[in-house]
Amino acid sequence: MSIKQPQKNNSNEKIRGKSQNKQQTANKGGNKVSTKERNQPVTNRSKQGRNTNKKKMQITGQNQHKQKADGSQTPKKARPITLKKQNKQRNNQRKKDMTNQKRKTPIRIIPLGGLNEVGKNLTCFECGNDMIIVDCGLAFPDPEMLGVDLVIPDYTYVERNKHKLRGIVLTHGHEDHIGGLPYFLKSIKAPIYGTKLTIGLVEGKLKEHGLLRDATLNVVTQRQIVKLGCMAVEFIRVNHSIPDAMGLALHTPAGVIVHTGDFKVDYTPIEGGVIDLARFGELGNKGVLALMSDSTNAERAGTSMTERKVGETFKSLFSRGEGKRIIIASFSSNIHRVQQMVDMAVMHGRKIAVSGRSMVNVVGKAIELGYLKVPEGILIDMKTVGRYSPEQIVIVTTGSQGEPMSALTRMAMNDHRQVTITPEDMIIISATPIPGNEKYVGRVVNGLLKLGADVIYESMHEVHVSGHACQDELKLMLSITKPKFFIPVHGEYKHLIKHATLATEMGIPKENILLGDNGQVIEIDGVEMKVTNQVPAGRVLVDGLGVGDVGSIVLRDRKHLAEDGLIIVVATMDNNTGKVVAGPDIVSRGFVYVRESEELMVKARQVLRRVLDECADKNIREWGLIKQKMRESLSEFIYTKTKRRPMILPVIMEI
Repeated sequence: MSIKQPQKNNSNEKIRGKSQNKQQTANKGGNKVSTKERNQPVTNRSKQGRNTNKKKMQITGQNQHKQKADGSQTPKKARPITLKKQNKQRNNQRKKDMTNQKRKTPIRIIPLGGLNEVGKNLTCFECGNDMIIVDCGLAFPDPEMLGVDLVIPDYTYVERNKHKLRGIVLTHGHEDHIGGLPYFLKSIKAPIYGTKLTIGLVEGKLKEHGLLRDATLNVVTQRQIVKLGCMAVEFIRVNHSIPDAMGLALHTPAGVIVHTGDFKVDYTPIEGGVIDLARFGELGNKGVLALMSDSTNAERAGTSMTERKVGETFKSLFSRGEGKRIIIASFSSNIHRVQQMVDMAVMHGRKIAVSGRSMVNVVGKAIELGYLKVPEGILIDMKTVGRYSPEQIVIVTTGSQGEPMSALTRMAMNDHRQVTITPEDMIIISATPIPGNEKYVGRVVNGLLKLGADVIYESMHEVHVSGHACQDELKLMLSITKPKFFIPVHGEYKHLIKHATLATEMGIPKENILLGDNGQVIEIDGVEMKVTNQVPAGRVLVDGLGVGDVGSIVLRDRKHLAEDGLIIVVATMDNNTGKVVAGPDIVSRGFVYVRESEELMVKARQVLRRVLDECADKNIREWGLIKQKMRESLSEFIYTKTKRRPMILPVIMEI
């Protein structure tokens, strides 16, 4: 803030009286001196004048103080320093600082999935005429997406700029990071980079879709750097609920951008080594331009538990389950947990059988690549389970989220080919329900309990630990990377904003934190970070073999059909006269049972016949208009009688 200096006074100003000690006159320098001071030697007076001239006016709160000759201060009312003025001054200073800094070639970050949601992660990084993609995942449909199998990102922007694409970089092998690749690669070709297990899981997916032959797959290792256009990607080991998970350091002309991927800090991992905090620290000391960090557990205080804690719980539960068949449901990708199941089975002299397509595929690939160690003779086929007594068997299965078609759900419904649940079964659900799946999991648990089984789930025992960092681990990552800018990723909005709050507590200025959204073009040039544009982003629905052919209108119709049912009206009309030859006949599906609602159907046909006769009398021959009138009249009648609005489909046949 600029300080206003006192105005100069006329040197010939009259002295009002020698008796007044407080009376002042102005010297040539504009400083006021008392009579006593005026009578002092010139040398002393000049020296005092120079010292007084150097003093600045003090500002305390919103009051300015005027200097008296005797050294005391008299308060002088000043204009209040408004918040608006402070912000203006701060912004001016910020602009000045930015002006003094050297801007570099900008890097554009374009998230197409994974922000304000959990799943379908896909982020584009652009620099000049080069583009790389980090992850290409899917999400599972919401309950209201009736009939939809999968949800993938809208990658229209990538299709339009595929000439720029230099490669696809994968952080780890979970579905929400690699599941969208088969659909992506059908229209866009690019080399893929990932660790051995990640690439192994991708191979299986591409083979299933007939795309493996044309794919370019590259296996990388920790701390390896891959050059992709004007950018280079460095792979940094992190801990997660799947082996071979990697964080990334993107070396760009604008600076280093650190992308953590999904991570936690596990100092005692089952296998694979501890997270490479040393390398993250080295990058932080050299200077990190921006940090993009996992926000999934940003609301949870403390640290996430080590995976070994689950192993300790398994040990006690296996002892408790002596004499019973043990069935364990978990995520198929959690190979570390499967390894602990195998170890417990070996310790107690049990055989292992695997149920569920995804579990069979992942376990088979993990054994093939050496990530899962199973002694010879321990693994048996599900078809042979009946040959063994209950105390000799451990079944590892899918269905921890209560998926309708999963193996565990079919067991709960007593609809599994090889397994019939009895009181001699102990069932362990080693997973936490994903938000929205609680009802499905509860239904499975209830079904298993009704069949007499002993059911163990997370709220009862520590049979699951998260693969995502909690608040203390997130703060640790912020403190060692020391980023200039921060973008929280991988989470719903509540997770992102909580992570942003943690960042401000760690000293990152609010103006250097950005809560992004899918489709935003975030540009960083080394000096500032800002949103410059918006590109198409959203969700593409996969239904069977159809990709993108199910939209909001189709979902609305499905919801309508599911809630109120369908009425089909069929009438045959003479093309020449417009008269009704046959009908109208009514077919009901999901609305009412016709045979039990004869009176309603008779009156409905009367309403329709009246509409058709009126159209004939008015010589209305346009079938579209006739159908509209039939639909409106019948809908109004049915709602009056039932307070329901079924979908009405008129069909007119002409002769």
